[in-house]
Amino acid sequence: MKNRLGVIQFPGSNCEYETARAADYSGFETEIIRWNCDEKKFRSFDGYILPGGFSFQDRVRAGVISAKLAVMEYLEQAVEEGMPVLGICNGCQILAETGLITDTGGKHEIEVSLAHNTKDNKPFGFLCDWVYVKVKNPAKSAFTRYFEEEDVLPVPVNHAEGKFVLASDIKEEVSDLTAFTYCSATGEKGVFPVNPNGTVMDIAGICNKKGNVLGIMPHPERAVLLKQIPYWIQSEWAELKYDEFRKGVDVHGPWQKLFLSLHDYISEMKS
Repeated sequence: MKNRLGVIQFPGSNCEYETARAADYSGFETEIIRWNCDEKKFRSFDGYILPGGFSFQDRVRAGVISAKLAVMEYLEQAVEEGMPVLGICNGCQILAETGLITDTGGKHEIEVSLAHNTKDNKPFGFLCDWVYVKVKNPAKSAFTRYFEEEDVLPVPVNHAEGKFVLASDIKEEVSDLTAFTYCSATGEKGVFPVNPNGTVMDIAGICNKKGNVLGIMPHPERAVLLKQIPYWIQSEWAELKYDEFRKGVDVHGPWQKLFLSLHDYISEMKS
């Protein structure tokens, strides 16, 4: 029996179908479930993804209304049981508002928030572009163990509130929980556009202490297949795409390892 993954659709989600396709491509049996499903339906899955979009039109602030829904109580219980949860973009914002990342104290308190993008400390609005991230602490997360430390990966971003802001007393702990940081095509730190939103510590993705929850602002589901990588970016993946397309074949993209890692984590959890 295949591992079952539930992609939770909130009012305003707009990435649930491409996220489900990325998971299906990676060997999951994936179903899109609504935010108001009952607990029996919710509990029929082995893991969950909160996809990108603009849940409840980002009113008040991104993710805050969705974080108060009953389905999040089910999700918190699933996290306590060790089940994996991935939040992408708006899903990451919802997890932050629920207190599931970073959860350093184990009490689901809000320790991370996502603020408006800034450039030179001034807000600049919505961002849609390809950026690069570097892998950090790959062995500590259910989602990253097939990556290598310092791997540099191209990935698209689409958000207006992507700037990670941390509670002042957890910055040292967060360093060990950071899964991805923004960088240049050659892995160097930098200011805008290398760090595309002014996020603290260049954070692009962050886990909880157990390693079974990941919140990431870029969109890995849009770079699972090699054909999704644009030719113009400065990356070995663009060169690989050109070479492989000349042969008439397609291969895994740079973010396939995230979904495969998630898949195998669930398999081991169930065994």
